[in-house]
Amino acid sequence: MMASRNNNSNSLVVPQSSQALDQLKYEVAQELGIQIPQDGYYGNMATRDTGSIGGAITRRLVQIAEQTLAGQSGSNFR
Repeated sequence: MMASRNNNSNSLVVPQSSQALDQLKYEVAQELGIQIPQDGYYGNMATRDTGSIGGAITRRLVQIAEQTLAGQSGSNFR
């Protein structure tokens, strides 16, 4: 049997972005009217709420990336 390796795909490409992502999480949760636990334990939150937050964050990050790519002159992306 093969030894398992840690293939965590959730590692940040830019580790310094952690604080900005946390801030985005709180902003999105506030916009959706969802209270994030102050102790950091998400076990008592409804899956629907955490999924809503994650989905909204993903949509916002994709929107930011699209705007960034569209703003680049001479880009080959269309």
